[in-house]
Amino acid sequence: MRHRWTDRGRPDGERDRGQIAVEFVGMLPIILLTCVLLWQAVLFGYAYTLAGNGADRAAHDAAVNYLRPEQDARCQEGARRGVADPDYDFSADCSADLGHNSMRASVGVKVPVLIPGLTDYSFGTVTGKASSPLEED
Repeated sequence: MRHRWTDRGRPDGERDRGQIAVEFVGMLPIILLTCVLLWQAVLFGYAYTLAGNGADRAAHDAAVNYLRPEQDARCQEGARRGVADPDYDFSADCSADLGHNSMRASVGVKVPVLIPGLTDYSFGTVTGKASSPLEED
């Protein structure tokens, strides 16, 4: 087999040996940062889904218990069951919309930070809103 020799006395194929390893090491931080950002986007989406589900349950439970003393407690309990993930902090608020004969619920869920050790921080709160018709006795 005949090789084409370069001016340094090595075949062309050996001239680039190790280049892939160097490029990989150079790209590794960018690859890892991209993975972290994508996972944080997943956490945003999951928090939004939990907020919507919590608002649906809170509105329904508050509508079923309209004008009963436990209405606010049922609203909070419905939001807790809807969020159903103890790692996510939430707040719930239910109010009657008598013009539309319904109960409205708003549930805010804090989006956690992916980086371990920063559990006291969040990227803000996503809000889910829902409405449920009042139940007749």
